[in-house]
Amino acid sequence: MKFQYSEKKVKLPENVHAYAEKKVMKLARYFEEDAEALIVFSVEKNRNNVELTVHGAGTWFRARESTSDMFASIDAAVGTIEGQIRKNKTRLARRLRQDAFSRTVEETSFIPDEGEDDLSIVRVKKFYFKPMTREEAAMQMNLLEHNFFAFRDEDNNGAFAVVYRRNDGGFGLLEDAE
Repeated sequence: MKFQYSEKKVKLPENVHAYAEKKVMKLARYFEEDAEALIVFSVEKNRNNVELTVHGAGTWFRARESTSDMFASIDAAVGTIEGQIRKNKTRLARRLRQDAFSRTVEETSFIPDEGEDDLSIVRVKKFYFKPMTREEAAMQMNLLEHNFFAFRDEDNNGAFAVVYRRNDGGFGLLEDAE
């Protein structure tokens, strides 16, 4: 597993990174060697925040945890991702046998211009949309803790679609009306 670390508003000693790597390596049994882990450490209002993102098996897992102790935040984030994997074990097992590690993400950030319009784009993501079922897209959205997820709909001949979380807690689907 490959590791990347980022620190916001805090400078941590190497033993914190080593501890995080040791704990995240417990998740390695679920992924191939090419899996990547990004760990973001930050401190806000005396709270130690850890955001852990793991990319493996063509799937993204994300957990954000905040406690009074950085080590406890690391443990909680790893536990959250492990819980996500266990909760979706059946669906993920099926996914691991398919085109694992076929997604690539390229991010570019823009600095917004100072102007009257607040419609400027501040972030662009280029993303390969892998064909998947609507159920897989909803699961991926939940794993990322997002409110929407764009994908190619296998149930509709690979057409572009978006699954989203409705205010009533259900799911919605946006698809092309052609």
